[in-house]
Formats: sequence, structure tokens, C-alpha cells
Amino acid sequence: MPKKNAFYAQSGGVTAVINASACGVIQAAKVEPKIAKVFAGHNGIIGALNEELIDTSKETACTINQLLHTPSGAFGSCRYKLKSLADNRAEYERMIDVFQAHNIGYFFYNGGGDSQDTTYKLSEYCKQVGYPLQCIGIPKTIDNDLPFTDNCPGFGSVAKYVAISTKEAALDVASMSASSTKIFILEVMGRNAGWIAASAGLAAEQEGDAPHMILFPEITFNREKFLTQVNRTVKKYGYCVIVASEGTQDQSGQYLSGSSTKDAFGHLQLGGVAPNLAEMIKRKFGYKYHWAMADYLQRSARHIASKTDVDQAYALGEAAVALAVDGKTGVMPTIVRGKGKKYSWSIGEASLSTVANVEKKLPRDFISRDGWHITDRAREYLSPLIRGEDYPPYKRGLPVYARLKKVMTTKKLGKYRQD
Repeated sequence: MPKKNAFYAQSGGVTAVINASACGVIQAAKVEPKIAKVFAGHNGIIGALNEELIDTSKETACTINQLLHTPSGAFGSCRYKLKSLADNRAEYERMIDVFQAHNIGYFFYNGGGDSQDTTYKLSEYCKQVGYPLQCIGIPKTIDNDLPFTDNCPGFGSVAKYVAISTKEAALDVASMSASSTKIFILEVMGRNAGWIAASAGLAAEQEGDAPHMILFPEITFNREKFLTQVNRTVKKYGYCVIVASEGTQDQSGQYLSGSSTKDAFGHLQLGGVAPNLAEMIKRKFGYKYHWAMADYLQRSARHIASKTDVDQAYALGEAAVALAVDGKTGVMPTIVRGKGKKYSWSIGEASLSTVANVEKKLPRDFISRDGWHITDRAREYLSPLIRGEDYPPYKRGLPVYARLKKVMTTKKLGKYRQD
């Protein structure tokens, strides 16, 4: 059987370890007899539509290996959601034209819920028109909200960063609280699921440790209860450290961020919870405050990534290739947690028909009864995911990250024109 080429692309918000999955795909494909070249989509699925295909065989083996410790999306990511077949069949036809022109028989899409939806739609279309394309989704999301996988690559490293940042910032505030700042608020990502906010709870190792309060999207925000708890904490410990999810909502279902703009996936662009909370506290009590937004820092902090996260991201890239050459399509490799007391994991798989557009929320029994912290069960789940260090190499005090040449393969089709 003649070899086929593979297409790999990155989608959605990037992470500290998404390139580790790319490395897993490229290195596994290189030794796979059924695969010739791996083309990477320039800026995600848009690269397929525009026939902008990066020839990864033009990169050195050293550069590809450096992807293991390089953050962000090395090939360019995007927020672009395929429309339904009924709404825009031309998108699907264009991709098949591109794949046919470049002898592509394997499709790997590395992303979250919307990305898995894209992979599923494409796999169904290929079945319908009889085009032989093995479509495999590779999980990636710092939000940790994909179903049917124990956890998602990208989350463990963000969780580690947030827990460490909370611990270190709290030491700063505690040292100055007698005469200066008494309130510190860290705003973290998490639209509808509080996994990242929950990870901050790992910083608290004994009574009185920060964070003293965590605001979860799963728990309705009550202004009066919040202010009462803040004041009680300051009176007891001398200061109060709060970690707030950007997705925190009030009783009417409104985000505290007050956002009204939307991204390309149709989601509200959140951000601004921390200053709103800080001002709320200032008006009520007059306490001096500081706040910070982890923002892109939390998802690009490869210098303090979790080794567990890096290992899993790479393994899922490898597993995607194995599934594809085994004839699977419309599936996603998953992380399966072992049953024993000592943490272990293995690779499983899930059908994309059950994964796409489904959010896994933080279970209520992971949140303390009063709604301000995490439970021991949450701690047992979260702790293994941040374990281990996998530092990148350093040169002159700075980490060494991959610099790709991004050589494009020659185009064979005309320019794509969107309706």
C-alpha cells in the first residue's frame, strides 16, 4: 500500500505542552511505515483551507525534539469553528480538495471541545463522500473540561503554576499585611468550569494558609456572604488571599467581569473579575489591595511545567498516530487513571460523537460545603497532575525554545475564497 501524508494542526488557546503533543505526532509518524510526511497546518484548520501546509520534514531532528520543552503553538493556532455541512459545504469540499492534492490520509487536530467538534464533523463528512481520511482528535485544554478523559494536557502545568503563584504571592502579602496590603486577588482562567481555580487550593497545606477563598463558576456568587467572609478572614489572619475564576457568576447568571464581546467561537471574552472584587472590598472596608490576572502567563509557563503533564501530552500525540494507522477515525485518545493508591495512568480512547461540545464541570464534592475551598477528594485528584519538574534547557539565563523554519510545501490549488 502506498504511503499517505498526515496533516496535524493546533487549535484554540495554546498551552505549555501542546507542542509536546506535536512532537509525539511527528516523531511517531517518522518511524511509521504507513506515513510519508507530516504537514502542519499554518494557524490551525485555516492552514488546511488556505493550503498553507508546513513541511515538518524540513525541520531538523533537534528542532522537532525541542518542541517537547517549547510553550505556545509552534505552528500557529486559531479560533475557527467549522460551520455545519448544511450551512457551508464549501469548507468541507475545499479541505478534501487540499488533502487529495497533497496525498493526505491522516488528520490530527489538537484542541479542546470546539476542536473535537471540528474533527468529528470532518470524519462524518469523509464517511459520507467516501474519502479515506483517518480523523483523530488530540485533547488539549487548560480548562480540563473535556469528558471521557481523566484530565487534559495543559491543565497540569497551569495548575502547578497557579498553586505556586498563589503560595508565593501570599508570602509577600503576609509579610506586609500589618501596615500595608491586606487583600490580594488572583484572577485565573475558567469560563464555566472551576478546575484551574480549584488547583490554587493545593497551595494551602495547613490551617490559615492561602488561598483563604476560591471563587468557582459552579458556585453562585453572593456579594454579602463574600464581603462577610473577606472581613472575617482579615480579622483572623491579618490578610486575605482570594483566587477567582474569570467565570464567576452572580445569582442572575451574569459574569462578574461584565463582558459583552465574543470571540470567534461565539464565547464571551472574559476578564476583569479581580478589579471588580477589589473595588467591592475597598468600598466596603477600605482595605488596601492588589490584584493580578494570571492570563497568558499561566498557560505559557513552560519553565515550571508539570512533568506528568509533559509526559501525557507527548504520549497522546504518539497514541493518535497509532489509532490512525490502525484504521480508527472519529476518536480521541484519552488519559485513564489507574485504580491503585499510587498514581498511574494509561491511554484509552473515546468516540468524538460523545466528546464534542460537552463540558466537564468541577464536581460539587470537590468543593467545600461553605463553597470557599476544595475538599480532600479534590486534592487527591489534583495533586498527582502537578508532580514532577521538566525544566527546559537554559542558555545565558533564559530557556531555549524551538525556532521553526516553517517551510511551506508548494501550493497546487487556487486561492480559497470564503463566502
